[in-house]
Amino acid sequence: MSKKIIILGAGLSGLLTAYRLQYKGFETEIIEARERIGGRIHTISTDTAQVEMGATWFNAIHVNFRNLLSELELDYFEQFMQGTSYFEPFSAAAVQEIQIPENSPSYRVSGGTSQLIDTLKNKLTTVPIHLNETVSSLDFENEKIQIKTHNQSFDADYVISTLPPALFTNEIIVTPALPQKLTDIANKTHTWMQDSIKVAFVYAVPFWRNKNYSGTLFSNVGPITEFYDQSNISLDKFALCGFISSGMEIYSKTDRLEKLKTQLVKVFGKDALDFTSYHETVWAKEKQTKSAKQIGFMYPHQNNGHPLFRESYCENRLFFAGTETANQFPGYMEGAVIAAENTVNAILKL
Repeated sequence: MSKKIIILGAGLSGLLTAYRLQYKGFETEIIEARERIGGRIHTISTDTAQVEMGATWFNAIHVNFRNLLSELELDYFEQFMQGTSYFEPFSAAAVQEIQIPENSPSYRVSGGTSQLIDTLKNKLTTVPIHLNETVSSLDFENEKIQIKTHNQSFDADYVISTLPPALFTNEIIVTPALPQKLTDIANKTHTWMQDSIKVAFVYAVPFWRNKNYSGTLFSNVGPITEFYDQSNISLDKFALCGFISSGMEIYSKTDRLEKLKTQLVKVFGKDALDFTSYHETVWAKEKQTKSAKQIGFMYPHQNNGHPLFRESYCENRLFFAGTETANQFPGYMEGAVIAAENTVNAILKL
């Protein structure tokens, strides 16, 4: 009789884990708290825009991620960085024009990173995905694991969590309790994107390219800290997209936009105000990303890849497979792929 596996989270690692297990004879289901799949991969696509509000770039060294794209027959292209870029060293200084050395390029998935998510989902022909289901408890005390959400109950032989470790240990009641050393480490583990605010300005024409500028900005001043060209591969949708200071979370969307417009004019000139739409995602306000119970400063990638996340728990019935658990490139899309593959291999060895 086949074993039933419940996967928590329909992001890259969750979908890839399900995709691999589907062909190994396991009965698999996915429980996702959001109303959409993808997790921290989130492409906004409209008739005039295609911008990444989450995971965007990868590099040549991300071999497992590139192999997955090849397997799924998905293309990618090099991030546009040609031309003059901008740098703001400090508030009292004029904006500097700089040339970025051509070294290891970054790449983006053609059609948006969500193309990868949608392709994996479409291949899950036998795997139900339950959206808008927030898991509240896991009970391992009986032969079958009891999984409760706010709406219904599930049972399984194994549970694989791809949630951020801090979110899992702080928001889900596990019976019997997990080892204290695991929960302590999880609560001190940085979740990629948890404090990030990503914004995008969409344009009818790429005014920066027309002036031989790359659209790239690095700023020590803010509120925009990093900005890049986000035009699509077909060059019929144009945008500038990047990160702003996490402290901007305290403002309303309207106030944030006004502060951003001031900086846009200072750096790019008045042409930058001719945008057709504005988009933003404040990841700290997404309760499916950052646990409200996690407090205190953490370094980027703090405790990512910790060995405790790669152990199994509850008599080999609970596994972790999110990107923060990967032994290589944790916190990146490459890490999500590695974590998924490692966990599938661990399940197959039982």
